[in-house]
Amino acid sequence: MSQAMQAFQVFLGENDVLAYLAMMAPRLVELRRVLKPSGSLYLHCDPTASHYLKMLLDAVFGPENFRNEIIWKHTNAHNDPKRYGRIHDVLLFYQKQPGAYFSPHFTPLPKGHVEERFDKEDSRGAYKLENPTGPGPRYGDSGEPWQGFNPTERGRAWAPPRKLCEELGIDNRLPTRQKFDALLAAGYIELPQTPGNIPMVKVYFDEDDAQGTTYQDIWAYQPYTPGYYYGDPASGIDQDVAWMGPTSGERLGYQTQKPSGLLARIIRCSCPEGGVVLDPFCGCGTAIAVAQGLKRWWIGIDITHLAITLLKHRLLTAYGEQAVYQVIGEPEALPDAATLAAQDPYQFQWWALGLVGARPVEQKKGADQGIDGRIYFHDEGKSGKTKQIILSVKGGQPKLSELRDLWGVVTREKAQIGVLITLRQPTQPMRTEAAKAGFYTSPWGNHPRLQLLTVGELLEGKGIDYPHLVNVTFKAAPRATRAEATTLTLPLGESEGAC
Repeated sequence: MSQAMQAFQVFLGENDVLAYLAMMAPRLVELRRVLKPSGSLYLHCDPTASHYLKMLLDAVFGPENFRNEIIWKHTNAHNDPKRYGRIHDVLLFYQKQPGAYFSPHFTPLPKGHVEERFDKEDSRGAYKLENPTGPGPRYGDSGEPWQGFNPTERGRAWAPPRKLCEELGIDNRLPTRQKFDALLAAGYIELPQTPGNIPMVKVYFDEDDAQGTTYQDIWAYQPYTPGYYYGDPASGIDQDVAWMGPTSGERLGYQTQKPSGLLARIIRCSCPEGGVVLDPFCGCGTAIAVAQGLKRWWIGIDITHLAITLLKHRLLTAYGEQAVYQVIGEPEALPDAATLAAQDPYQFQWWALGLVGARPVEQKKGADQGIDGRIYFHDEGKSGKTKQIILSVKGGQPKLSELRDLWGVVTREKAQIGVLITLRQPTQPMRTEAAKAGFYTSPWGNHPRLQLLTVGELLEGKGIDYPHLVNVTFKAAPRATRAEATTLTLPLGESEGAC
């Protein structure tokens, strides 16, 4: 590993790519360490770094454990001046060791392929004709003439279809010509109209054919292709791994969100039901949500409290109380919150907003215009006007001027309610000032327009006083079906290692 990094430093010099590789290297080592012997790793990246990452993965896993470079089409078109449109990402697939778990799933056969190849039909159904000869020894009975055709004259030998013979109960120990006699008697041989031409075997379309072909290493959704597959007129080519359009019901507003179908393919093929999925950069939690629905255990890791807030909301809206989990690393008491505020004020801010289900304002540091977060709600039914709550978070000693600034923002934004969340207790003059702001009246009662909440109160379960008829701050994830929402109980001692 150190040699690989030294080579990168000489080749690349000091730049962002080298910094990224230096960040990834120890993490990949740790990921391999916690991976089960039967496990696999998928690394999703764009083509600007995939070649460097593959070299890094070769150093960690060994080139002999590389399995695939999967190309995923992440959009339909992209206008790139002076070059071809960049529309794909790369997934690098490695296994910890030979023989690791892999259960490939299938894509249905193209309709045209079935209609063209299985172009004949009799009382048994659609069938195709296949040549029953192949390369091989042309001596003994496998090279003798049968029904007027001599395979040795064409450099071939008889090759009775083993699977068909087994299905018909034809003894494999019989001489080749007797096998063909039995196939002919059973109606599975079509004799040529012209003497001297080769007899052909009838191969009927069966369940194995209907199953289709296993996934290949290019995953590229093709719009406007419903009806392309045999027996599946509703789906288009690779529709399960289609990118998310601007109006997709999956889209939750997270910048790097991936479609569920992409993660579902990976998990189904490389992790058995009841296995463990680890996503060390889980973001808004697509891999986690999919693993929950596919009845796999999961562990998600992310450095930002914004991602954790989104993930908790996603699990709640998709699975409700069926998703049972534990969050490790969040502040659980006031001293923990104070430590976080001192170490990273912005993470503290995002964490505090997560306690009330608010969405942080995504702006550059120091340019929030007095707004740290927002909550959007409806109190006149879903079709009513969207109302909003403006939130400000303070980790130091709260000041009266900060409350007055918040009131100015509430007025400017025409918001219904303003909330100041503080780590320390607000002063009595602040409480008096907040009371002067009056109330917002909804069909559900009167709600103070300026509210003061401490982190301690939030940890004890107190929340914002507002009408909770419909909270539309975060886009709700699609609701899981009953089968997907099954609660799992992890057996003690079986949690070590991910798939």
